Amino acid sequence: MSAREQAPAARLHIDWTRCDARGSCIELLAGRLVADEWGYPSAPGMNAAEQSDVPLRADELDAGRDAVELCPRLALTLRAPRS
Repeated sequence: MSAREQAPAARLHIDWTRCDARGSCIELLAGRLVADEWGYPSAPGMNAAEQSDVPLRADELDAGRDAVELCPRLALTLRAPRS
C-alpha cells in the first residue's frame, strides 16, 4: 500500500467557529491543506461536508500535532480516525 493509500492515523478537526485563516496549519501541512479563496484551510479532493475532519496519515502526524499546538485560535484538534 502506498503512502497515499494508507489508512488514516488521525483526523484533524477544524472548528470553523474559531478559525480565522491565520494559515499556520496550511504551511505545516502543505500538500494536505491549501488556502481557499478567503485564506481558510481546505483539503483538496474532499467535499464540503468532510472539510471539518481531514484524515492524516502516520507520516503527517507530527505536522498535525504542530499545527494543533501552534494554532493561535485553538481551532484545531486531533481525533481518532473513523472506523
